[in-house]
Amino acid sequence: MDLLGERPGGLPAAVDTAGLLALAQGHHARTARALGVREAAGHLVKVYALQAPGRTVGEEAVDAAIEASAGHLALGRLRGSLGLAVLVVHAGGDGDYVLVHTWIEGHMSDLAVFTGPAGRPAELRPGRTGLAPCVWEAALLAHEREAFSRHVLDGTGPLAGRLAAWAADTVAGEVR
Repeated sequence: MDLLGERPGGLPAAVDTAGLLALAQGHHARTARALGVREAAGHLVKVYALQAPGRTVGEEAVDAAIEASAGHLALGRLRGSLGLAVLVVHAGGDGDYVLVHTWIEGHMSDLAVFTGPAGRPAELRPGRTGLAPCVWEAALLAHEREAFSRHVLDGTGPLAGRLAAWAADTVAGEVR
């Protein structure tokens, strides 16, 4: 069934043509860099910096993100956490964002999003209900899903070696 050909004008009324074209016109690359694996609340946490043009992620922002994630991860066992997480510290165009993505039981994951004003990491707070990754954050999380599956779930050999391979499999450079 070809839905696009069945409607006058080709698109359903809810498709925001102007909005989508404006997003496409303003779409750009953002810089990602891996900051290694750290420990927070007993979890191995792979940390990324993600930067909008003209913004940088400094050590103060990383420290604040790790602190926020530690509070969230401290309840990890109650949510079925398996002890591995990915932390994205995003200096965005309209503010700062921190995503804590945790692998949990049953092949599932848990996501917490923190937001704050640009350049004020001490003001990070839990994001509103329903807030999900933006396109650039989703690019990092998509890579991390593949790395987790490839090295931890489908890997062979002792778990320590699988986790080392997972930790080393990172994204660096431009993401779109």
